[in-house]
Amino acid sequence: MGTAPGPRARRGAAPAGVAAGPRPHPGADEVVIAVERLNLDAASYRQLREQHGSGAAVRAAVLAIVAERGKMQNPVTGSGGMLLGTVTAVGPDSPLGLAVGDRVATLVSLTLTPLRIDDGLADWDGASEQVPCRGTAVLFGRSIAAKLPDDLPDALALAVLDVCGAPALTDRVVRDYRAPSVAVLGGGGKSGSLSLAAARRAGARRLVALVPTEAEAAAVRRAGLADEVVIADARDPLAVATAVGDPVDVTVVCVDVPGCEHGAVLATADGGTVVFFSMATSFPAAALGAEGLAADVRMLIGNGYVPGHAEFAMDLLRAAPGVRALFEARAH
Repeated sequence: MGTAPGPRARRGAAPAGVAAGPRPHPGADEVVIAVERLNLDAASYRQLREQHGSGAAVRAAVLAIVAERGKMQNPVTGSGGMLLGTVTAVGPDSPLGLAVGDRVATLVSLTLTPLRIDDGLADWDGASEQVPCRGTAVLFGRSIAAKLPDDLPDALALAVLDVCGAPALTDRVVRDYRAPSVAVLGGGGKSGSLSLAAARRAGARRLVALVPTEAEAAAVRRAGLADEVVIADARDPLAVATAVGDPVDVTVVCVDVPGCEHGAVLATADGGTVVFFSMATSFPAAALGAEGLAADVRMLIGNGYVPGHAEFAMDLLRAAPGVRALFEARAH
């Protein structure tokens, strides 16, 4: 799996608002998907919105990226998202276990997915991370996809699958400890709320959700996802450390803005673990910050894949009404 369009993808001139991209005929191990919806990752969407402002300008920026690169790879954040669609063709050697007609969500980044947009994103107002879209995408033999569940609306399932790596790795890390204390920075967001639920299920004895506003704090309290809900700017290290209080064994960073590395390190006890799930994370800032703070912490970069992560996240959503309420509120 690479970062450029595969051997069956093509680049070239295209009509305005339409990207040249993959042909609708798969290679031996490829799968072709008729795209119905894109889900831009939170860091990428925030950056596009902050740079371009209006919905129309954001839409034009996404079209330009796909037209230039043949995939949705934000040149500033380096991140993309995922998509939902229907399988239209399957190569004879594809190992993905998909069949024509399957409705799927891709679990590999759009930065690695050859993509052609055919409708100019005419049905998207640029005001949300989920993008109605008609086009074509290709999955390779080392790609990942999940069949959409029958019991959840498409938009809800896509939102959960977009961040399913976060709760799965949180579960794994929390189980490395014996009843640890856990803080989730960005606990009111998609990956953050699922990570809180995962930490609770994995046996966390103290669970702290850090959010930026009172509105988010109230939503997390209503959802019952944490023992403590605190408010602070995750980019302010001293504010984070003060808000969290006693340092925790595990800190999970799910904030979609840069500059949260040092606060996460300060909030974590010596011998603890920081898990970075944000695509806005800076490796130099995290590594050098921990060194400068003389912090003996293990730091993990969540890569978005843990075996069984899609099923795990869906099960959390079904079992935790508070998590589902937060997701549904974001979708409206």
